[in-house]
Amino acid sequence: MQAVCDHLDNEYGWRIDPSWLVWLPGLVSGLNVACRAIGEAGSGLLTATPIYPPFLSAPQLAGRRLLTVPLASAGAMGDERWQWDWAAMHRAIGPQLAGLLLCHPHNPVGRAWTRPELEKVGEYCLANDLILVSDEIHCDLQLNGQRHLPAAMLSPELARRTITLMAPSKTFNIPGLGCAFAVIADAALRGRFKAAMDGIVPHVNVLGYVATEAAYRHGGAWRARLLEVLRANRNQVQAAVDTMPGLSMREVEATYLAWIDVRALGWSNPQRRLEEAGVGLSAGREFGAEGFVRLNFGCAPALLEQALQRIAVAVTAG
Repeated sequence: MQAVCDHLDNEYGWRIDPSWLVWLPGLVSGLNVACRAIGEAGSGLLTATPIYPPFLSAPQLAGRRLLTVPLASAGAMGDERWQWDWAAMHRAIGPQLAGLLLCHPHNPVGRAWTRPELEKVGEYCLANDLILVSDEIHCDLQLNGQRHLPAAMLSPELARRTITLMAPSKTFNIPGLGCAFAVIADAALRGRFKAAMDGIVPHVNVLGYVATEAAYRHGGAWRARLLEVLRANRNQVQAAVDTMPGLSMREVEATYLAWIDVRALGWSNPQRRLEEAGVGLSAGREFGAEGFVRLNFGCAPALLEQALQRIAVAVTAG
């Protein structure tokens, strides 16, 4: 527990009370629990697409209504990065809307949301009496030297209505050891979250606790080297995609995931076409966006080069 508190303080300047921590066997479990802890049956939960698939399934599994608003396409709002469409977000407000599900940094588009963007998210939640569920599992994978800003740090008012979900699994490649945690400052909200866990969420095993402590206390040098590799891989993917007619992507600011637009190729099933070429990518439709694929570049550079060559062959073949 102290290792987690120290990590949050050292990395982000976020000083939390240990009592705010709720241990989880995985972040997806936490996302599903959070949906059960927000509002009542039939309440609406809003998220922005494209988005990590469990964001699309968890609300409905919890008996809540899923509402989605597409992120603004890159360049559509005078910025080359993916953006929030605030006009559409405000149109989504309704009397039964209970919460906003945020991916920060964003999977799959790779945005590291800035302070001004997060402040608008916070203002939106405060103005509309929403609980904010912030999935921050990729927080330690900032590729441009940014310092991650936990959404709950923006203000005490927002902290009281925020469920922050974190885990060392993505950064340190230990998902099989099953340890994640929620940070919930408000005692009443934390109580609802724990009540939603009762009887359905198993305890974290001892190996998960030990791995988490080891990662946060002794993994700094390893993570620094990892980020060097991921930056080089990110740049390798960007350079390759830029040379392939019909493909485009925006700079990945965080995560190890590239969100590639293949709509110009006119393929009816891009994921299958690329799989037939020997590359296993995630289909955009699973994230709520047809015509895209997601590439995981968290791998050895030689393997990545082989994958990019196969994609290039498939694109050339048409």
